[in-house]
Amino acid sequence: MIRLLLADDHAIVRAGLRALLESAPDVVVAGEAATAEEAVTCCGAGGVDLVLMDLRFGQGKSGVDATAALRALPHPPHVLVVTNYDTDADILGAIEAGACGYILKDTPPAELLAAVRGAATGESVLSPSVASKLMTRVRKPDSTLSAREIEVLVLVADGHANREIGRRLFLSETTVKSHLVHIYSKLGVKSRTSAVARARELGVL
Repeated sequence: MIRLLLADDHAIVRAGLRALLESAPDVVVAGEAATAEEAVTCCGAGGVDLVLMDLRFGQGKSGVDATAALRALPHPPHVLVVTNYDTDADILGAIEAGACGYILKDTPPAELLAAVRGAATGESVLSPSVASKLMTRVRKPDSTLSAREIEVLVLVADGHANREIGRRLFLSETTVKSHLVHIYSKLGVKSRTSAVARARELGVL
């Protein structure tokens, strides 16, 4: 069972997400938070597997601030950003703060549920429009993979999870995820499997 916390400053959004998510047999909404600070407090004692995090709240800290604080907890939940905002700075800021995924609020219900299930296990999840935006941003001559990105991708191809990749390369898990975001963008893909397949097509692996 996936235990979720909904963090959004709009009650109607939280209600809509709750109604959708609780229709799934493997999901339970364990709580709601209307501020970034409240989201961190709610997860302090553990017991939450995944936080669905908005990026901007009316007052106080941002969703990026809350994501970084959540990932620093002794028993950190995974964080999936669910927002209306898709600027490059928003996306990269959230991933670098520790979010394992980033999807937009207009994501179809079935895709949202799939993203929740993936993110709950720590899988990197990007909505197609976000992945496309990042791909466009880096579609230029210097978009070849760096040596470090190739090292990360080799370990992904070997089946290692982000935490293990970080341990082997002496990187934080957040840094590994950030590398994956750049890899996806440069290769024009949206998943680990597709990244490996595309890299093999290009002769990178």
